[in-house]
Order: sequence, then structure tokens, then C-alpha cells
Amino acid sequence: MKTPSYILAASAVSLLLLAGCKVGPNYKTPNAILAPAFKEAPPTTFAEGWKTVQPSDTALKGDWWTLFNDPQLNALEVQVDTANQDLKSAEANFRAARAQIGYSRSFEAPTISTAPSTSAVRYSANQPYFNRSLASNGTGNLSVPVDLNYEIDLWGRVRRGVTQARANAQRADADLENARLSLHAELAMDYFNLRGADAQEQLLDNTIKVYTDALKLTQDRYDGGVAPMSDVAQARTQLDQAIVQRTDVDAMRAQNEHAIAVLIGKAPAELTIPPTALDMAGQTLPAIPGVLPATLLERRPDIASQERSMAAANEQIGIAQAAYYPTLSLSASAGFTGSSVLNWFTWPSRFWAVGPQLSQTIFDAGRRRSVKAIGVAQYDETVANYRQTTLTAFQQVEDNLAVLRVLETEAQQQHATTVSAEESQSLFETRYEGGVDTYLQVVTWQTAALNNQRNEIDILQRRLNASVLLIKALGGGWDRKSLPAL
Repeated sequence: MKTPSYILAASAVSLLLLAGCKVGPNYKTPNAILAPAFKEAPPTTFAEGWKTVQPSDTALKGDWWTLFNDPQLNALEVQVDTANQDLKSAEANFRAARAQIGYSRSFEAPTISTAPSTSAVRYSANQPYFNRSLASNGTGNLSVPVDLNYEIDLWGRVRRGVTQARANAQRADADLENARLSLHAELAMDYFNLRGADAQEQLLDNTIKVYTDALKLTQDRYDGGVAPMSDVAQARTQLDQAIVQRTDVDAMRAQNEHAIAVLIGKAPAELTIPPTALDMAGQTLPAIPGVLPATLLERRPDIASQERSMAAANEQIGIAQAAYYPTLSLSASAGFTGSSVLNWFTWPSRFWAVGPQLSQTIFDAGRRRSVKAIGVAQYDETVANYRQTTLTAFQQVEDNLAVLRVLETEAQQQHATTVSAEESQSLFETRYEGGVDTYLQVVTWQTAALNNQRNEIDILQRRLNASVLLIKALGGGWDRKSLPAL
């Protein structure tokens, strides 16, 4: 009996409608914990450059390190993108995640395969129940089948798999950008630590020269019977201590230079950076554009990564939910089968078979319920991670704003203290040469002056590093719009 055409049309429409269904929750970005403004104000050195901006503002760009106006730093930073091995690893991970999208999309289309075969069988004349009517004692078979298998996506399982793969690829891209930002920031801090070591070495070299002259002076005074041997011992000890400190700084400088080499994909032996001390008088901090807490969510690649993880986890819940519903598959096979090459591709040798299959799990001892519960729990985990990441991002901005504000005041205080210590050192050196004070006073104020000079270098180095960390906390010029559409 032939099926009426209107029934076939109705069935086709029903299948199309069902194919548009998707079971499970629709994704909506959960709310993050926000504040209307940052608690910490920027330091006064940022007064003109710090402003609240919108996500479309491009004041803070991807090559943010150029804000420091250091050609050597710029030349090193550009090598990170092309040579850093950690970055290459993250980029390969992104390519794999992007390829996963194509794999998931492949299930939206039928799978067509073929398996040509040929076979020959010779029958034994002595087998039981041998059929004497056979024209020969063997048969041959040549076959070229074409098979088609297609799962109709009634409940959105396949489509959710594609959406999940897309979210995972975007997460991998955000992870790549977060790695890029972290590596550039790490290189900048290593570089400023290196320049700080250069400044320390320059200071200690000058100090060693001064202490050497002081030792000669005390030796001459001792030889002339004006000063006791204790003055010579104190001067020699002071000089030896400065030499030890100078040697110690060498190790710190070497470690930072080695770290920079690895960051730009070179063996430490392949990189030598000429010494250049920080400019204590002319070094300025860059003016850094600020953002509102709400726009910070759009500028941090690590936050975007966590948000994409939530989207992928949400799709997994829908995939688990679809397992409760029947699966409809369509299978078809067609081709030619012949007994010889002569009749292989003739019309009578054709064959075909087609038919749908509907399957439904009736009992699985709670397996599907457990899988869905796992998906829900994993989604809740990603929500908590997302909110914790946003809180950490706000903390990092607040921390570095506070550090910069405090260090600005501390730098002014330290400079005044250094000037006082240098004046006291000069005064007691004069008094010692005039025979008014003992050499112990000179040693005391030489030590005080050196410690304060080194502290001043350390504070400037910390301010530069805090500026780098603030730029990193603000996303380094990255924007969520940079995520690939895929």
C-alpha cells in the first residue's frame, strides 16, 4: 500500500521542526562581583594620563611597553611573539581547539563511505549435502557498496557540541593572549631588574673608588703618626664590604639577563645586554589610562577565558540532557554487485537499502542522571572560578595602584633622606681630616649614605615594576572583541 503524499510531507515537516529543538539550559553570562569604582586613586604622576575609558578606547595598546620609551626594551619585547616557546605551545593548543570545531561540525552532515571488495569461493566436492545442481564448484563476487549514515539532530546534541567546541577554542585563544601578556610583563620586569642591577653596580663601583681613596688617606695618616691603626682597619673593612656587595649584584644581574634570554627563545650564552643604569634623575613613569571595574571584564584575557569555560560547560549540560531523548538515525546503502567484471556495473547488478532507526535507552541504572549531575557541578565550578578571577583582577589593580601611590611618597622621602645622609658623610669626612672626629663616624655615615642610595635605586625599580603589573592588571591593551568568531 502506497503511503499518501500528505503523510510524507507532514512527517518531513515534523522532522525539520524537531531538528530545530535544543534541550537543556540556554547560556547567559552570570553576574560578576563588581564595585562602582576602584578604591585606590592613581598616584599624582599619573594625574594627566589616568582617566576612565570605554572598552573601545585604544589608548592602552598591545605594544604597551613602548610607553616606557626604552629602545632596548622595545627591541627585546618584539622577539617574544616570534621566539618564545611557551607562547608557541599556547598557540598550538589554540590550533588544536580550533580544529576540534571542524570535527564537531562533521556530525551535522551524513557520513558516506565505501568498501569495494572482491571474493572467490571454491566449494568442496566432498562436503556433506553437496548440491549437484551447481554449475561449478565455486563462485566469485565483485561488490562496490556506498554506505550512508546520518544522525538527525532532534534535540540539539550535535549543535551544542559545535557551540561547545567554539567556546573552547575561544577560551584557548584567550589563554594564548593571557600567556602573551604575562610573558611580555615578565620580560619588562626582568629588564627593569637588570637596569636596577646596573645602577647598583655603578653606585658600588663609585663607592669602591671613594673607599679606596679613604683607605689610602687613613694609611697615610697612620704612616704619619696622626691616626691609629684602627682607622686603617675600619677603612679596609669598609672597602671589603663594598666589594662583596658589588660581587653579589653581579649574580642578580646575570640571573635577570639569563631570564630575558629564555623569554626571547635564546640560550643564555647567546645574549649579552650592555650595562645601562637607570636614570635616577630623569627616569619617569608612563601615564597609564585607567578603566572602570565593569569595563575591566572586557579587557582581561584571563576573565574572558573563564567566561568561555562557563559557556562550554553550559553546553555540556544540554548534551547530557539530550541523552534522555530518543536518537533517530538514517542509514542507507547502495551499489553494484556482480559475479564477474562483465556484469559488475550492469543495471541488474544494482542493489540498495534504506531505513531509519529510532533508539531509546530504557534503563541505565542512573548513568544519564549522573552524567548530567556532573555537568551541572562542573558548570557551577566554572561560575565560581569566573567570579574569583574577576575578584583577583580587581585586587591586582587596587594593589598596584596602592603600591604606586605609596612608592611615590616613599621615593620623595627617600630622596630627602639620601641627601641628608650624603651631607652628613661629607661633614664627618671633613671633621675627620681636621682631627675633630674619629674614623668611626666616617664609617657610620658612609654606610648610611650607601644604604640610602641603594634604597633609592630599589624604590625606582619597584615603581617601574608596579607600573608593568598595573598595565598587566588592566589587560595590557587587549579587548574581548579580539576573540575570534570561529
